[in-house]
Amino acid sequence: MFPLPTEHGAALVTGASSGLGLAIAKSLARRGYNVLLTARRADRLEALAVELETDYAVRALVVPCDLSDRSAPDQLAQAAEDHSLDINVLVNNAGLGSTGLFQQSEIALQLAIVRVKVEAAVALTGRFLPAMLQRERGAILNVSSTTGFQPLANNATYAAANAFLLSFTEGLHTDLAGTGVSATALCPGPVKTELWNESGGTAAAIAAGLPDVLWMTPYEVAEAGVEGLRAGKRVVIPGTLNRLGAIGGQHAPRSLLLRLTAAITAAADS
Repeated sequence: MFPLPTEHGAALVTGASSGLGLAIAKSLARRGYNVLLTARRADRLEALAVELETDYAVRALVVPCDLSDRSAPDQLAQAAEDHSLDINVLVNNAGLGSTGLFQQSEIALQLAIVRVKVEAAVALTGRFLPAMLQRERGAILNVSSTTGFQPLANNATYAAANAFLLSFTEGLHTDLAGTGVSATALCPGPVKTELWNESGGTAAAIAAGLPDVLWMTPYEVAEAGVEGLRAGKRVVIPGTLNRLGAIGGQHAPRSLLLRLTAAITAAADS
């Protein structure tokens, strides 16, 4: 069952300093959940914590860290213990992006994408799931993407990392059946966040060329994700067009999809 808010219960939200993570933190706080917020930008986290405590009368604690550092899950687990918090809701939202040919990218960035989106999500799940199982209540929301439904040229690592997280969550969802703990994959399409600009000029150019009908706001996606989590859904894909796109990504010929994504990126670069 989805855990109700309690005095010592909390939701851990990664990547909470902006965009979708910030919106999910607000969505959970509005429902009465204490939150443990983490991201790299301490100043933004502190400002968000003050806002959540003021607006929703919940505890909002801040632990700045970089999830590409393999010690980060230990830091977060220790912080939860130090503050006597039971992490009943885990939101693995943090992520990095990049666009361009793999062979022309910095390998350090590609490895960071994997460490944040894949390794950190698995490590944090491994850290907090046993206590959820012992309490027989808990929920895990892993933020993937519609890019996880197919490989993407010029986005090889990012799409593959999201594909891993989607597959991991679907398997975990079934593993957890009957335990009182659930796992849900949130797979949004284009969301208006800073990630597009942070992923390089090509990504910004691609974003500029996408039709308005495809875009959703972080708050729309966050609400869909939290409601899907509360309902115990396996996968949540917000937006009708995004759901259709995910089906197409699963069933369209790979060679066609790869040529199409390569052409789109090439046009954005021109």
